[in-house]
Amino acid sequence: MSDLAVRPVFERGRVTRALQDYGVYGAVAALVVFNAAFTDNFLALGNLRTQLIQVAPVLVVALGMALVIGTEGIDLSVGSVMALAAAVLPLYLGYGLLPALAVALLAGAVVGVVNGTLVAVVGLQPIVATLALLVGGRGLALVFADGQLKQINDPTLLALGSEDVLGVPIVVAIAAVLTLAVGVLVHRTTFGRQLVAIGGNRAAGGLAGLPVKRVLVGTYVIGGVLAALAGVLATARLTASDPSAIGNLMELSAITAVVVGGTPLSGGRVRVLGTVAGALLMQLVRATMIKNDLSDSAAQMVQAVIILVAVYIARERRTR
Repeated sequence: MSDLAVRPVFERGRVTRALQDYGVYGAVAALVVFNAAFTDNFLALGNLRTQLIQVAPVLVVALGMALVIGTEGIDLSVGSVMALAAAVLPLYLGYGLLPALAVALLAGAVVGVVNGTLVAVVGLQPIVATLALLVGGRGLALVFADGQLKQINDPTLLALGSEDVLGVPIVVAIAAVLTLAVGVLVHRTTFGRQLVAIGGNRAAGGLAGLPVKRVLVGTYVIGGVLAALAGVLATARLTASDPSAIGNLMELSAITAVVVGGTPLSGGRVRVLGTVAGALLMQLVRATMIKNDLSDSAAQMVQAVIILVAVYIARERRTR
């Protein structure tokens, strides 16, 4: 009798865990099969290339966001960091591409230091700390750019957004390398293990002697640098620095990819491959709707439903 009473609860918990761990992969596979059967030219090489190029900058930002969320944080400033990096990039291209790239990435790192310090040292809630940079970062970007779009003519920089390496678009190759690097960081380094432990229980991590403040600041710096790199890639792809448009709503896209990929907002866990699948899923949903003559607003509504389902599943798993 007692077994009959316990079994349904156990089964529901197991289904919840399976959905959070593997549901996003099943959804991606189902969409690929659906599109292969019903969407014209979906499997054409040109279309697959386009989908991967479009999702790559989102994935780069989402990888940093996954680390931040793994610490039970959030970073709303990533879109503004992209705009800031795009704004400072053309100012230093006259000194060469590498110095310009260094300054752009440094801008992201500085924003990360500010965010991390506000969270780890000052003690602000992450959503409040990064909200300030969400507004201030884009404003600063507009100041650097004089509020104007600037065309980019540097051929090496433009190659990042248009050329291939070994048949793979450079922007996609960069996203793949970063995915591998973040996976190694999380699963094979002391910093990654400390990050996850602090996200699971910050107070216990501090009592255990973990460098909580240093890890938190470091995590936000990594997120800022990745967002700045995404801004550089977006600039290269658009062949222009447009601080008004680059990175708009990117914070929502990145958070969505991370949550749908199975990383809980409560922290203590980072799912790198799940983040990749989450980004692909949201891209495929939009592509599927548009290619089957449905509006972009309809795609956004479907994406909203997916987010709600992912959050519900995560909540169910956390309460068990």
